[in-house]
Amino acid sequence: MRKPTSFVHPPVHVSSSSVFGLRILLKVHQQSIHFKHSRLTLRVICAGQPSQSPQPSSNETLNIISILRAIPDWADGIKERGMRRKRALYNHEKWVEHRSSLRHVRHLMSSLNSRVILSLVPPVLAFTTAAVIIASYNSAVSLHWLPEIFPLLHASSLPYQLTAPALALLLVFRTEASYARFEEGRKAWTKVIAGTSDFARQVIANVGCTTDASLKNALLQYIMAFPVVLKCHLIHGSNVAQDLQDVLDDGDLAVILRSKDRPRCIIEFISQSIQLLSMEEAKRNILESKISCFHEGIGVCEELMGIPIPLSYTRLTSRFLFLWHLTLPIILWDDCNWIVVPATFISAASLFCIEEVGVLIEEPFSMLALDELCKLVHSSIQEAMDNEKIIQAQVNAKRQSHYNKNAPNGWPSLRNTEDTN
Repeated sequence: MRKPTSFVHPPVHVSSSSVFGLRILLKVHQQSIHFKHSRLTLRVICAGQPSQSPQPSSNETLNIISILRAIPDWADGIKERGMRRKRALYNHEKWVEHRSSLRHVRHLMSSLNSRVILSLVPPVLAFTTAAVIIASYNSAVSLHWLPEIFPLLHASSLPYQLTAPALALLLVFRTEASYARFEEGRKAWTKVIAGTSDFARQVIANVGCTTDASLKNALLQYIMAFPVVLKCHLIHGSNVAQDLQDVLDDGDLAVILRSKDRPRCIIEFISQSIQLLSMEEAKRNILESKISCFHEGIGVCEELMGIPIPLSYTRLTSRFLFLWHLTLPIILWDDCNWIVVPATFISAASLFCIEEVGVLIEEPFSMLALDELCKLVHSSIQEAMDNEKIIQAQVNAKRQSHYNKNAPNGWPSLRNTEDTN
């Protein structure tokens, strides 16, 4: 039987230097194991406890942003509330006040209530503050309060003299383009109001009151509702249900409120009503042709709302104004010193005011008295409906009186009858 193999190695003779080296390696190995164990323990402890390292809080960042945006948000709120304010049509008394020689004093006294002026607070305040900072820095440099390495911020005014006409042309063209859009919107609404009145007159004159009385009244209601629906379609925040509750029935109003394109929905009501009228085909075609005025008005108004002045032009004007007023204190320092602060304030208030007016009238419908125009055409058509029978009775009475006056024995003669026919 074989003896089991022994796993004991024979003794190996090593030198003292080798023993010393082995001891060093063993100690290093033990230290590395201890270090790994301590690092693992530290990781476990850190994983079990929340991190205590200071990190910037997101709430503090939001607070700083909200503070910086406080004044612009306040100015924008005033501007938007002014855009939603209802305009009034001018009458004789308003035109007299408008032409008054005291208008300059009145306009000056109402400056703090002007949304145009109040909306200029953020940019004017920012550039005036920048002028104060630059003037303070230059004063410190001039009084040697700062080391000589800091330069004095000043430059020649020649570049401003060369670029001033370009800035003036930019502002003039911007304002002229905005006013052209305002004028186009005003003309479009003039055609809509005139077309609505003419359409209602044609319906009152050509549709009989006996066979189609209810359908005629419904058609006139749809015609009166179209300017209101178009106005609510263009002006943000309009209450369509409230504006139409006294014009349309509840069922018709519910259909219009569910529609995404409400002006064309009311046109469909008008077109369907015309097709149901009992009338000659020629008269029906005349009424159908009046609808084209409504489609044209919708197209022009939606084009003005959807397509602004080219954005590159607007951005160029804004950037030009920004760089102009940011460097204005540097340009004027040699001639004005601390007067650069009020000079920057006056320049920013003036030029930014011109640019702000151009931006406001670029979207024309909030500047027009659309509510008053809708009420005016509604009252005009309603009055024509109420006076229709009275006027017909008056005209028939005059006609009968004319026949009775010229006919023998109270009967119209054959000749008078032929002349009348």
